[in-house]
Amino acid sequence: MTKGTPHIQPNGTKIAKTVLMPGDPLRAKYIADNYLEDVVQFNEVRNMFGYTGTYKGKEVSVMGSGMGIPSIGIYSYELYNTFDVDTIIRVGSCGALQEDVNLYDIIIAQGASTNSSYVDQYNIPGHFAPLGDFDLMVKAKKAADELGATTHVGNVLSSDTFYNADPTFNDQWHRMGILGIEMESAGLYLNATYAGKKALGIFTVSDHILRDEATTAEERQNSFTQMMEIALEIA
Repeated sequence: MTKGTPHIQPNGTKIAKTVLMPGDPLRAKYIADNYLEDVVQFNEVRNMFGYTGTYKGKEVSVMGSGMGIPSIGIYSYELYNTFDVDTIIRVGSCGALQEDVNLYDIIIAQGASTNSSYVDQYNIPGHFAPLGDFDLMVKAKKAADELGATTHVGNVLSSDTFYNADPTFNDQWHRMGILGIEMESAGLYLNATYAGKKALGIFTVSDHILRDEATTAEERQNSFTQMMEIALEIA
């Protein structure tokens, strides 16, 4: 039996090969309560809740990641390398950065650009492009189409800065075609690639940066059902 880490203490409870990973641990609890059967909790360290259950007969786990690349970097590294998880599907919210993307649209992150220095640890002699798993991406797009979701597939930005002092920051990324901004996927994709595992980010647009539109915190926690169902279908 795998021993726990300082951040994940399953105490004998199994963690599935596929883990859905929202940033908010309360969203993890929502998914477990509303979508999974035969649920058992495998982590409560630092209130970063993790649960294992079944969805349509498939074993799946769900766990919060916290905010930012340093946080998801820790949890995803341990899940991949200590607990032998094969696939992590990030489900989260993002801010739209293109005019044709609207509130509640689904963004599937083919790639994750970043202003983070997380990649520096690998000493790569150039600029590495963190990419999601292609097979997962294709399956996610198919599942989204079957649900009738409005989807966009492409590049997101995993930003280390929520409040940026540079007033041109968003404009520059907008010009480069970035669909939306979030804060975790690049770190997840790098950990997955280095470990030889799979990862994908699926997002609901919670606000529109160019149009100053936003959903409420309660809506972000409880109403992003299409994103959750897409992730569960491909788990």
